[in-house]
Amino acid sequence: GAGTGSLAAELLPALAREGRLPARYHVLELSADLRERQRARLGSLAPELASRVAWLDALPPSFRGVLVANEVLDALPVERFRRTAEGVLQLGVGLAASSPPPGAFATTGPAAPAFETAARPASRALHDAVLALEESLGARLPDGYESELCLGLHDWLAAVTAPLAAGLALFVDYGVTRADYYAPDRDGGTLAGHYRHRRVDDPYERVGVQDLTAWVDFTRVAEAGLAAGLEVAGYTTQAHFLLGTAFDRHVAALAEAAGPGEGARLAHAAARLVLPGEMGERFKCLALARGDLPPLRGFTLRDFTAAL
Repeated sequence: GAGTGSLAAELLPALAREGRLPARYHVLELSADLRERQRARLGSLAPELASRVAWLDALPPSFRGVLVANEVLDALPVERFRRTAEGVLQLGVGLAASSPPPGAFATTGPAAPAFETAARPASRALHDAVLALEESLGARLPDGYESELCLGLHDWLAAVTAPLAAGLALFVDYGVTRADYYAPDRDGGTLAGHYRHRRVDDPYERVGVQDLTAWVDFTRVAEAGLAAGLEVAGYTTQAHFLLGTAFDRHVAALAEAAGPGEGARLAHAAARLVLPGEMGERFKCLALARGDLPPLRGFTLRDFTAAL
């Protein structure tokens, strides 16, 4: 899921400058529209870079290399649940009584349906997953506690890493460990909408237009990796990861090359990536490895794997 191709467009020249250019850069993208946008963006790179990019309809049977998933995990579907004294309820979407009749529906305006949260007894899969979650936490969740979990994570991660004969899968996303994710003060979960780079707390606002995402339980990701035959090669904050890979040196070089005005803008933007109150702590980096790898510099400054 390479989006507009902007990450690839930044990675390839940076890797070239470091003398680490990969033989091939494969983009797995199923959307025809996004593929065209990516081709336009990456086609503007220098020929020796653009020629290394290839698009895939599916993962190859086997490869050695690095799988990069930046803000992919937060887009995986989640199941919402509520813990009660009687058991586990599955939370879904229902029509409010004030909704217009079918046939009059529109996405916006007076004919738009009014949605509300509906509850029913949880499926066996969700019920068992919540009980397993409580067992791993060592405590039962309080009555009325609401949150979410990603039931399909294990199967998804196993599928995308199965062809990795040797190498690394690097996941970068906003999330926390399981103990923090399901802490008492996080009742209500993390599901939210995003519209034009703005967080929207109401998932029923602008239905079909805004993106829906949930934070990542990185403990669950690590468990899925181990189940898929991978090893956890490191887990840390984005700030520690970047600072461990000479981030300050790269920023200084970019700012100097850009000149005073643009350099100051770059430095300010870069600070957001590492500041604790910004993306530095909210975003985490998790590396899953197959085969022997040298120590990864991104996790040398601080590795929080033990907290998983």
